[in-house]
Amino acid sequence: MDYAEIEKKLEYVFKDKSLLKRSLTLPSADPDENNQIMEFFGDAILEFLVSEKIYDENKSEGELTELRKSYVSDAALTPVSERLEFDKHFLKSSHDNVLKKSKPSAYEAVLAAIYLDGGIDAARSFVYRTIDFAPVSPQINYKGKLQELLQGEGKPLPVYYRKQTGTPQNPVFRAAVCVSDMEFVGEAGNVRRAEQLAAQKALSYLENRR
Repeated sequence: MDYAEIEKKLEYVFKDKSLLKRSLTLPSADPDENNQIMEFFGDAILEFLVSEKIYDENKSEGELTELRKSYVSDAALTPVSERLEFDKHFLKSSHDNVLKKSKPSAYEAVLAAIYLDGGIDAARSFVYRTIDFAPVSPQINYKGKLQELLQGEGKPLPVYYRKQTGTPQNPVFRAAVCVSDMEFVGEAGNVRRAEQLAAQKALSYLENRR
């Protein structure tokens, strides 16, 4: 494992390299010393830090819960993990094809490793550096409106397809949603914004067709 390469991406140097190694060790490589418990711990740390970041007395509990979900979901963490290239450094068996769940799990496990090595301030700094907290048109939830419209018409719920392009330094996320046999695409600097743009286009098309 090239610790220096990973630490450069993380912008954090470990005092205890074994924590970093374990955070990227999948169960297929070692059924005992793997990253599953670290993933569990990192998930709790991430929820706390995101809650701390988005806390706003002017929002309801329900609004804050949904907002937090948008930052800590597998769909949100997967492109972050890919941008940090964790999958290049996974320790796994030769028969392990790396399930999709391994990528967001690795982010949580690495976060736990940073917390255990450097404390809450180091963990907070890592989260704030790697997760895009830019607001996404909070006044209009196009994804929610599109779902409500389709449900009202008795049609299948929308399914979003995501892809990252650009460079690791300047990532671009492309989200596509298929509605009425047509594809609507949105591109932005984060996954949530790209999905909202795609949903906005689909919603506009459906409303204008009436």
